[in-house]
Amino acid sequence: MRPRRTYDYTTLARALSALAALTLTLAVVPGCTLLGDRTPLDDTSWRLVGWSVSSIDPGAFTITAQFDNGDIGGTSAVNSYGGEYRTGPGNDFSVGEIAQTLMAGPEEDMQAEAVYHDLLRAAASYRLNGTTLTLFDADGNESLVFIAAPR
Repeated sequence: MRPRRTYDYTTLARALSALAALTLTLAVVPGCTLLGDRTPLDDTSWRLVGWSVSSIDPGAFTITAQFDNGDIGGTSAVNSYGGEYRTGPGNDFSVGEIAQTLMAGPEEDMQAEAVYHDLLRAAASYRLNGTTLTLFDADGNESLVFIAAPR
């Protein structure tokens, strides 16, 4: 015959309380998807095809954006980049600090990269329309236009 187990209900209650607190903390951390707060941009990839401020054709460079669980990353003409992004309420959009590799490239590529990062940091809202993602500045002006790309 097995000995009967006894439980310390105080310890059990503390453990359950700690688990509940951890779950609640994770649910309110920006970018956390524990409770299903994924955005329409998560798990999508895009290639830049247009922008508003430069005569340089962005289609001549490899500039991409991939969105995953609150992170944005990709290639920006010369370097790889990454950081956090947020959406909402509504169609609000913002990126946090962007980190990037520090490789040098042709002057025109470096200029295109600088323009892209400036416009990305200034993005304040977004619109998804089929296979097109458009980012807008704080004044509502179209600034970056992407088309869907394979993952």
